[in-house]
Amino acid sequence: MLLHNLGYPRIGEKRQLKWALEKYWAGKIDDATLKATVLTIKKQNWLLQAKAGIDLIPCNDYSLYDHVLDSCLMLGVIPPRFEPLQNLPKQALYFAMARGLQNENLDIKPLEMTKWFDTNYHYLVPEFLPDQNFQLDDTRIIEDFELAKSLLGKKAKPVLLGPLSFLLLGKEKAEFDRIELIDQLVPLYSTLLNKLSKRGAEWIQIDEPVLVLDLSEKVKAAFQKTYQKLAEQVSGTKVILTTYFEGLGDNLNVVLRLPVQALHVDLVRDPDQLESIIAMAPSHLLLSLGLIDGRNIWKNDYRKSLTLINRAIQGIGSERLLIAPSCSLLHCPNDLELETKIDSQLKGWMAFAKQKLHELNDLKQIIEGETHLLEANTQAIQNRKSSLKVNNAEVRQRLQHYEQLALDRTHPFPARRGMQREQIPLPLFPTTTIGSLPQTDDLRQIRAKFKAGELSSEQYKHLIREKIVEAIHWQEEIGLDVLVHGEFERNDMVEYFGELLEGFVITEHGWVQSYGSRCVKPPIIFGDVNRRGDMTVEWITFAASQTQKPVKGMLTGPVTLLQWSFCRDDQPRAQTAFQIALAIRDEVLALEKAGIKIIQIDEAALREGLPLRTRHREDYLKWAVRAFKLCTSGVRDSTQIHTHMCYSYFNDIIESIAAMDADVITIETSRSQMDLLEVFSSFKYPNEIGPGVYDIHSPRVPRVDEMVELLQKATERIPLENLWVNPDCGLKTRNWPETKEALRNMVQAAKLLSQKFS
Repeated sequence: MLLHNLGYPRIGEKRQLKWALEKYWAGKIDDATLKATVLTIKKQNWLLQAKAGIDLIPCNDYSLYDHVLDSCLMLGVIPPRFEPLQNLPKQALYFAMARGLQNENLDIKPLEMTKWFDTNYHYLVPEFLPDQNFQLDDTRIIEDFELAKSLLGKKAKPVLLGPLSFLLLGKEKAEFDRIELIDQLVPLYSTLLNKLSKRGAEWIQIDEPVLVLDLSEKVKAAFQKTYQKLAEQVSGTKVILTTYFEGLGDNLNVVLRLPVQALHVDLVRDPDQLESIIAMAPSHLLLSLGLIDGRNIWKNDYRKSLTLINRAIQGIGSERLLIAPSCSLLHCPNDLELETKIDSQLKGWMAFAKQKLHELNDLKQIIEGETHLLEANTQAIQNRKSSLKVNNAEVRQRLQHYEQLALDRTHPFPARRGMQREQIPLPLFPTTTIGSLPQTDDLRQIRAKFKAGELSSEQYKHLIREKIVEAIHWQEEIGLDVLVHGEFERNDMVEYFGELLEGFVITEHGWVQSYGSRCVKPPIIFGDVNRRGDMTVEWITFAASQTQKPVKGMLTGPVTLLQWSFCRDDQPRAQTAFQIALAIRDEVLALEKAGIKIIQIDEAALREGLPLRTRHREDYLKWAVRAFKLCTSGVRDSTQIHTHMCYSYFNDIIESIAAMDADVITIETSRSQMDLLEVFSSFKYPNEIGPGVYDIHSPRVPRVDEMVELLQKATERIPLENLWVNPDCGLKTRNWPETKEALRNMVQAAKLLSQKFS
């Protein structure tokens, strides 16, 4: 059996890519220095995988920002607005498409961004026109393969995003069906595959993750036609068609007819599909079993994996098998060995990317007779199941009580709104921010010194309070209507709560890439979740004491805490979500008791957690909405509940968003030019909504007239009295100069609209 890997973390063990990119964008290092950093990380990744015994090692899975954006440049899918940059170096164009470009001569908006399937990784959305002109630029792909081959020999395996997935993950910028462009893409892929073959690529991995989605007959036919043409036009290399994040389901018949040499399937998400695949697979097809969870940090249960391997051996023979992680290890931290502070027992239950490679090797060795490896693994798995650290009887008993409650607010939204407006008078187009304000270097140093014991608790609180006072007064100065305390005490909206809740553990170096240079460090949920005491009340009430204006209490919702953590896999996700919801409910009630009249509970990941297949969605949405309402149903009707949702498409969950019954929802709409608001309009969304007018994932500062134009579009879709004005998301990643200018412009835009409609 061959061992192969689908992809490896890009950021480096100590986030070297992040620091290099941000220095490069700031003009502190040049192209050569950035390139040297990237080259070092690539080589380290390749050699590490070779040392771990991987037979087929992915190359050009690496990206400076995003692999979908890489495909845009490779295939010449560059929107017309970037035409003024065509003569710039490719790297300048690349980063402008990712981040936008604003200077004295140009002001160009970046590509839209959204979530990669049901993960917290963000990709840049390709934009297609009916007369799209594709052009192949394979320089980077070829150079990467040549370099990898010089180090790895025949083990080097190029990785490409497949042509159908590339199209289907994009969006049309005119009225047509982008799948109709496939015939123009096939010759480019054929040319590239033949070039790689001539240079010695024995295997090429083509990722077609859309094959786990509900597909139309038209798309299924396009798959058959596309891969038949590729088979006719390409020779001398073997293709591994790669799927992940879900089972193939009703697409299996189509996939097994495609003329490829190997098929990879995700047996972590859908182990039951193996039986059908074995029964139906053509005799020439090799099968890659995705056995190691590429999206979580728990140690693999070798007995379960071996059961699947042995069943496959019985069905098609070991000579036709490959074993691999379920998906790219991009979604896992680099190396568990870097963690020195995690409890040794908990650490013994885990495996990060580096360790997952060794788990593959272990499985192969066990089949070859090394049974001691199985015994050690079985002991670790049993240790976790029986540990007293996992279960909390009090939490479980309390949850049983709340599972019986109706969880609705006392009165419907129209009645609540009257009470809230009486208590909190606000103008037409009220302005606010999503929560966090810029996290400066000096602020990070304050938190680091406190954690290192270099500052006492009182010294730390004094310094954070100074930051809060400054932020409150500045927000008052520019005229924001609803203020925030800035979240200066928080390193991250999820990690902060993970540090304060029982059942979570925090890593030192468990970073994963969210997009570009943005990395997150997901907490690990290992046991039952419980709130020890107040988590935010002191900071929020202090901020509120500094102003006569309302200050929002800021919390992270249960589904987002679940989705953006490495969640326990030994009980249903819904049960973990409800445990978290009870903890957040207690914090909400504590904030209300302390006099906070507006409380925001961010559910940025609610859409992200939606199952990829329609048939699985109803159950998820029921428990996700119930978890949110468990947080909010205890407050008085006069307390205004806000929520926030990040970069997502909401068409398929709009009814559930309405069922959450938040008084105000804020969403991202600036990159989509308010397109995402259309579903709220057609649904006649009854509650209030803040469509984002300021793209915080780009360094460019939006102009007043630009935001006025976006708000004008919003007024055509949403009743005036229901509209709020806010950025797309939190501002922690931005710097103060651009933030101050952008928010001043935002307030001015709101005032202009208010004057127009008053």
